[in-house]
Order: sequence, then C-alpha cells, then structure tokens
Amino acid sequence: MVTGQSFMMFVVLLCTCAFAFLNGFRDASNSVAVAVRNRALTPTYAVLVAALFTFAGTMLSTSFGVYLVSAVELNVPTGIPGLALLLSALLASGAWALLCWWRGLPVSSTHSLIAALAGASGASALLGNDGVHDAWRMLAGGVLLPLVFTPVFAFAVSYALVIPVTWLVRHSTASDVNGVSRAGQAIAACAVALGNGLQDGQRTGAFLTLALVTAGAAEPGSIMLGPQLLGASCLAAGVLFGGWRIAHTLAYRLVNMDPLRGMVAQSVSAAMLFLGAMLIHLPISTTQAVTSSIVGAGTNQRFESVTWRHVNRILRHWVATPMVCALVGGILYLAMHPLVS
Repeated sequence: MVTGQSFMMFVVLLCTCAFAFLNGFRDASNSVAVAVRNRALTPTYAVLVAALFTFAGTMLSTSFGVYLVSAVELNVPTGIPGLALLLSALLASGAWALLCWWRGLPVSSTHSLIAALAGASGASALLGNDGVHDAWRMLAGGVLLPLVFTPVFAFAVSYALVIPVTWLVRHSTASDVNGVSRAGQAIAACAVALGNGLQDGQRTGAFLTLALVTAGAAEPGSIMLGPQLLGASCLAAGVLFGGWRIAHTLAYRLVNMDPLRGMVAQSVSAAMLFLGAMLIHLPISTTQAVTSSIVGAGTNQRFESVTWRHVNRILRHWVATPMVCALVGGILYLAMHPLVS
C-alpha cells in the first residue's frame, strides 16, 4: 500500500529528475554556444560531446565531495514536512529557470534551487515549524558569495589572459591562429561540459539522495550510485535536446569575438569549474562562469565588441534570481502546507 509519504517522495524524485533535465537543457549552451559560433564544433557533434562529458563529470563528482548533501542533508526535517520543503524549492526554481530560458537569459540553476530552498525554510519557520537549519548561512555560502566571486573573477582573468595569449601569437598568420584556436576551443568546450557535470551533476545526485534520506529510504551521509546514475542520465538527456535560445544569446547577442578569445573564455570557465569542485568545494555557477568569461575576453579588443545592454539585463536577472526564487519558494510552501500538515 502506497502511503502519503511514499507518494510525496516519488513526486519529489520525479520533479528532481525533471529539474535535472531542464538544467541540462539550458546549460548545454554554456559549453557549445561559442564553439559552434566560431565553427570549432558542428552543432550536432557539440551537443553529443557535451552530453557525454556532462554524464562523465556527474559520475566522477562523487570523488570530490557533494556540496548540497554536506550542507543540508542532516538538517532537513524528516517525513512529509521535509519533502514539502524540497518540492517547493524544485517547483519555484524550475519555474524561474523556464521563464528565463524562454526569454533567452542564462541564469544559475544552482543559485535558484538553493535560494528557493532557503525561502521555503523561512516560510516553514514563519509557521512555527522546523526548516532547514542554518538556511541563511547556506544561502550566503551557496549563492551570495559565488554570485559576487564568480563573475568578477571570470571576467578579470579572461580579460587579463587575452594579453599574453595574443602576444604569443603576434607573429603567426590569422589562419594559423584561428585553426589552433578552434582546436583549443573544441577541447575547452569538452572541459566545460565535464566541469558542468562535476558541479551541477553532483548537486542533482545529492538532491535525489536528500529526498530519499528525508523520506527515510536511505541513511544520512550515504552517497548512493543509483541516484547519481539517475541524475547523470537526466542531466545528459537534457543536454542532448540542447536549449538554443540561451546559446543564441551567449554566441550572438553579448560579444563579437574571434576563436582565440573564445578559446580563452572557455578555458577560464573550465578551470574555475574544476577548482570549485575539486579544491575549494564552492558551488560555481557554470552559467555565470561562462558568460562572464565570454564578456571578459571579448572586452579586451581594439574595437567595442560587447553589447552592454544585454550584459546589464543578464546581470539584473542574476541579482534577482535569489530574491525571486526565495520569495516564490516560500509562497509555494505556505500554499502547500495545509495539504501536507
């Protein structure tokens, strides 16, 4: 006989898989947009390679620790109240991600999910119930710190790295530079997809595990192969379908850049994702790293190549993401509470 808690767990798992698919669908553009624009990869081959490396990165991520599990696993209320928190967060962040995708705006799925979970926890505390303990510390460490650090660092490093790279190729012909840069950009695109799996993939598997722990179907602290494999498959499937709306924004609306600067931008993005996952265990947003690196590398040119109107629009949505998702997550939990209490 299916109990209410079992049904709730199934709904949360299903929504987590749908969110992972949406995450991959939107983030496919991060690794392939500029590479396709500069003809380093064909669209079909780019999406296939991105899906493969995203899947591989997700499966490898268990070797480097799982941020979301370590942050909230032991602090989410057990049973239906905890599952309601998770469901509210998934629905709020998923709705915001869909809206931004439709408008061609690259925003962070990770930031939206953590912010929505913090907002739902705040609503639970407002009702006098248990929420996610240290939710605001989770919001500060998982959203606000990376929101400031990632764009500034990616922009600055990409801008600065263009200088020595262009100096090294100053005596080469344009065709030689473009040929080598396209090859390097193809490799860097694969590295970004791998880093995306290490970052977003680990949190997908963590959220699936978190749902099982909250429902009492798994032990706290466990890292299970099944949820990780399921999360990797959903994320890779989303990449295969590829959301080209955001790809068009990244490749054509923000910056007019050559293959050399595209290679620099992709390389910096990949390095940040690897360092964030393996060394400092900071949830780096793939979207923000790639977008900021593209703008940084594209800014360092002799002619004005950046469409700052589009850049400012994206920045406003990055700032709005935690506020909107926290608010919507809280509202959804308040609406859901009479049904699950």
